[in-house]
Amino acid sequence: MVLKVLVVEDELPIRDFIGMNLTRAGYQCEYAQNGMEGANMIEKNHYDLILLDIMLPFIDGYELMQYIEPQHIPTIFISAKGTVEDRVKGLRMGADDYLVKPFSMDELLARVESVLRRYHQSMNTIQVLDITIDVQQRSVIQNHQKVELTHMEYELLMFLIQNKNIALYRDVLYQKVWKDDRDQTRTLDLHIQRLRKKLNWHEHIKTVYKICLLYTSDAADD
Repeated sequence: MVLKVLVVEDELPIRDFIGMNLTRAGYQCEYAQNGMEGANMIEKNHYDLILLDIMLPFIDGYELMQYIEPQHIPTIFISAKGTVEDRVKGLRMGADDYLVKPFSMDELLARVESVLRRYHQSMNTIQVLDITIDVQQRSVIQNHQKVELTHMEYELLMFLIQNKNIALYRDVLYQKVWKDDRDQTRTLDLHIQRLRKKLNWHEHIKTVYKICLLYTSDAADD
């Protein structure tokens, strides 16, 4: 599987240099030249990793990181802001690493590999409320019993978990889970009903008009 990287960088030579080397290393790259464009691309697409400059037009990297962090997309800041305070701020905002310009491409590639390795190791098993998910096996365990989910029920569950405690518009769910912009109201309602019943999560999966929310009530599973 080819991993998809979004490079959010306003300096064209740096953006092209990073993209060229990541492509040679086997990654698929897409590019945004400012924070607004980056936010739009993240909303519409799935990325395995984001390389994020800080000093960007319209929306800076710190602001964009606030949008990225709840989605749990591995992110590396790449910035000329190299003080200890800058690095600490970036990491505390949720970035997985912080690389100061200028940097060598060997170091960038090594950090990309390290962040992705840590992320995938941590994502092999997910614990939320009373269920445990083995991501590689796509299995859901509750009370020591396997819960049988269809492919789309599992995809919907994973997207809700990745965005837990965040109110999600239905059209976002259509696009992200079903990869379709068309109205899937009946299909979505049916899948939500089945998830609630199979997991006995009637108090945790909330729907109000055009909004859906997985409510976990505490931060213990963050």
